[in-house]
Amino acid sequence: MPGPVTLADVARAAGVSLATASRALNGAPGRRVGGELRSRVLLAAARLHYSPNANAQAMARGTSATVGLVVHDIADPFAASVASGVIEAAAERDLLVSVSATQWDPETEIRHVEALRRQRARAVILAGSRWADDEVEERLVAQLAGVVAAGGHVAVVGQRLASVNSLALGNAAGARRLARVLWTLGYRRFAVLSGSERQVTSEERLTGFRDGLADCGHRLPDENVIATQPTRDGGYVAMTELLDREIDVEAVFAISDVMAVGAMAALREQGYRVPQDMALAGFEDIPALRDLQPPLTSVRIRLDQLGRRALDLALGAPSTGAPAPTSSPPSAGSAADPVHLVVQGEVVVRASTPVRTVAGGAG
Repeated sequence: MPGPVTLADVARAAGVSLATASRALNGAPGRRVGGELRSRVLLAAARLHYSPNANAQAMARGTSATVGLVVHDIADPFAASVASGVIEAAAERDLLVSVSATQWDPETEIRHVEALRRQRARAVILAGSRWADDEVEERLVAQLAGVVAAGGHVAVVGQRLASVNSLALGNAAGARRLARVLWTLGYRRFAVLSGSERQVTSEERLTGFRDGLADCGHRLPDENVIATQPTRDGGYVAMTELLDREIDVEAVFAISDVMAVGAMAALREQGYRVPQDMALAGFEDIPALRDLQPPLTSVRIRLDQLGRRALDLALGAPSTGAPAPTSSPPSAGSAADPVHLVVQGEVVVRASTPVRTVAGGAG
């Protein structure tokens, strides 16, 4: 039985050298094949039903046709929505998307980026909160610099990373607006279900919410902030702890819609009604969760467009997605200035936070 068709077979059929056949099929920067020769090679490859080796193409071009998307949790609707946008945009460019999850572990994130660098990914996109850890960030940026050194591109979604093209969310501003809106709706006693202090997104949203209440002359007590994992189960645990503390609360802000889902489950399990007994709001306005009952007040971010814009940002600015490799630690000044964009959200009020009649002023 004859073996698979090889590049040498194509070269013989086209009457060209092996090197010319390789350049015609795989492409190589600065070494283009003339139109007539390239047509002969392509015709020979088609007649022989030759399938190029993806690894060989990656070596010739410097990068593969793969986009690596790294998220914290593939089951998180935020990650799924961003991935949807990235995949759609990649398909339009005939690129494949490889999705990997860190499970909220920064060391795993660094390992995933290193693996994508070794695989010569065309682009690497990191989606989700960054970590408030300078040493971790330095090592991550070094790996991203390696991606660029190999001819790839990078972008970060959700948080600004100084040396990398980034598409950040207006976390603090959105949470601040939400706090003001809830105040105008008549709520005066608040609690926040937050993530870890090491997670920048969580801290930005908590800070923004505090600032919004301060704008209204109100201080959020520290004991009214429950920190946990920013997941559905984390929201359930945090709300259960809040109820166990027996704190008098009228409205709860969960720093993500996913946490709000868990919080709502905990409230119902203990006999509380939303919004009659406690109002609830989230952040991100994830489309898959809009059928919650009651519908959830949230800060809307167009997550599908976020993924699409992230890939555009990564591929649209060659060699500026991360710092060029240097002997010193990578920094924003080691290459052309990276692009930093911010996507602001809008508060969408729904039935989970109806107008509340309050007797007296702020307390």
